[in-house]
Amino acid sequence: MASTFFTWLRSPAARQYFFSTHFWGPVANWGLPLAALADLKKDEELISGAMTTALASYSMVFMRFAWRVQPRNYLLFACHATNATAQSVQLARFTNYWYNGGKEAKEKAKGPVMQAIEATKEEAQKVAAAK
Repeated sequence: MASTFFTWLRSPAARQYFFSTHFWGPVANWGLPLAALADLKKDEELISGAMTTALASYSMVFMRFAWRVQPRNYLLFACHATNATAQSVQLARFTNYWYNGGKEAKEKAKGPVMQAIEATKEEAQKVAAAK
């Protein structure tokens, strides 16, 4: 199998593929799913529900396009499948945080010490802003 791949890699068809938009378009597009995967660790309060919905919808539409175009663009399909999955997870985190009690549970889990520290920080910011 490896020898078949390396034979193909040296062929004109491989050069044609690597110098086409069928390869470089998806490679450039991988920035979206990589950013979405990096955002999975960020605070839920920063998630935009509207933008996440738009990006998930966009990726689902273009998954279909990548599948239907001839020849099929598997690299583009994988890119959009990854992005749609990551955006769907983000959307679930957003929904849980804002509509299913996640915000209240997070506040409760902080404990009184963290709440006191945050209150002190807010008070210090008000004093600094008043000066």
